[in-house]
Parts: sequence; structure tokens; C-alpha cells
Amino acid sequence: MLKNIPPILSPELLKVLCEMGHSDRIVLADGNFPAESMGKNAIVLRADGHGVPELLDAILTVFPLDTYTEHPVTLMEVVPGDPVKTPIWDTYREILARHDDRGGNAIGTLERFAFYDEARTAYCIVATSEQAQYANVMLQKGVIV
Repeated sequence: MLKNIPPILSPELLKVLCEMGHSDRIVLADGNFPAESMGKNAIVLRADGHGVPELLDAILTVFPLDTYTEHPVTLMEVVPGDPVKTPIWDTYREILARHDDRGGNAIGTLERFAFYDEARTAYCIVATSEQAQYANVMLQKGVIV
């Protein structure tokens, strides 16, 4: 056990977060995301039983977001015509406000297939049990100043 490290952060995930360098990206994937097929060139970790918000909050306690890009946090856009609502995005904004001065302004979006393309180049994909749709979030690592 370590002090001041959220217990949801497994040793494997902490190792990956530490290994990542400036501009590397990590995807926190919802339960519907094709993590294994998207992550053929990435480290794929399982966080079964956990949702994206609790993992996002824990990661942001130790993970600096990139300050050299306008949107170091990326969400998958809702497909046009899909009636799904995304209240989880409000939760993400609240979490970001606790960890980054930009709050919700740090968030950008990508069209579904563009998000998949970017996810294929991520350093790591964390597969969660999140049930909310369009709950995938990609974080770009910054530097500690």
C-alpha cells in the first residue's frame, strides 16, 4: 500500500501511468468499447467492476493533463441521429474542474471513427465495466512543472 494513492489504481495501471511520456494518451473505455481490437498496439488493462468516472477521478490525482494542447481530454461524439443522452459528460466536467484549472474547457470531441483511429495509437486502453453509452474518454499526458 502507498499513501495518498487512490486504491482503485492497480499496480499495473500505476506502472503504465508512470511509463507514459508527454503527449502519450490513455483511453478509459466503457464496457461496449472494442478495447482488445483497438488496442492491438497498446497496453490493454482491465478494470472490471469499475466505472469510468471513479477511474478518471483517481487517475487525475496523479496524472498531469497536457497544457500544450487546447483539449487534452477527448470524448467520442454522439453519432448524428442517435437518441442517446450523455449525462456522464457532466460528471466528467465536474471531475475535471477538481483537477485542472481549465475544467470542462479541456474537453474536445471526435467523431466516432476518428476517435477509434486515435484510440488505436494510444499508449494504453483501460477496459472498464462502465454501462453509460459514449462514456469513452481519452487523456493526453502533460508534464509536471
